[in-house]
Amino acid sequence: MPFNFRLLVTEGDSPALEGVGYELLDRVIRWCREENLYVVLDMHAAPGGQTGDNVDDSWGYPFLFESAASQELTISLWQKLADRYKLEPAVIGYDLLNEPIAPYFDKAQLNPKLEPLYKRIVAKIRRVDPNHVVFMEGAQWGSRFEMFGLPFDDKVAYSFHKYWTEPTQAVIQSYLDFGAKYNVPLWMGESGENHDEWISRFRTMLEQNDVGWCFWPYKKMSPTRCIASIPKSGDWDAVIAFSELPRASFEEIRNSRLPRDTAMKALNNLLEGIKLENCAINEGYLQALGLMTGSR
Repeated sequence: MPFNFRLLVTEGDSPALEGVGYELLDRVIRWCREENLYVVLDMHAAPGGQTGDNVDDSWGYPFLFESAASQELTISLWQKLADRYKLEPAVIGYDLLNEPIAPYFDKAQLNPKLEPLYKRIVAKIRRVDPNHVVFMEGAQWGSRFEMFGLPFDDKVAYSFHKYWTEPTQAVIQSYLDFGAKYNVPLWMGESGENHDEWISRFRTMLEQNDVGWCFWPYKKMSPTRCIASIPKSGDWDAVIAFSELPRASFEEIRNSRLPRDTAMKALNNLLEGIKLENCAINEGYLQALGLMTGSR
């Protein structure tokens, strides 16, 4: 369950750990519990930005690792969430930071700061929750583990992400070696965006090596590289065209913005299309994930 910290924290110089996000998380977790599904809480957008790209809704740099205030807020937020869900059986654990430190920043300077921050977060989590698993992703889209040393917690799992590689064991061998060296579990926390044959081969290879997986995302607009495809309305092309316009000045953006009626219609159509009843279920993708047979 990816979440943005802004739903859980107030704005201003002295942010409080309040917001609509707690109720939303409670709702999703309740749904999952009722359906016998497990939840991993995933901080996809951390205070200051942990990635420095669009995936973390930040300001274009992983300021989290250079801001003491952002780090303290991140730590406090994880402690509150852990305290809230410490007795929740539907929650497997906490994925502390999604895809920290994009590869085009100063890796030599930023990567060594990752594990020390994880240690501080976990220390606060363990004050209130000694039971749930903590997932720690490597740097550079979750691809590098070199900054990790001896595991410092007995309920920790290490997570990597893989997209558009060969679906062979060679591409994950370094993670398997890490897991064997330290006797720790591994989780392939994100993959997908590929054709069904690739999905099937990669998923099978992961399972043969006892690596858990999560394929991403659940829904997309139009493409079949997901479980459910959202229909695209004609008005959505206008939204795309606007998003691709030059951004030389605020005045230029203001003068070229979509008519309100067009924008509202496009977004309302999206909300309607997202409903599962209006989506197309991609059975080939489900078969590739091993979730259904050809005969259903």
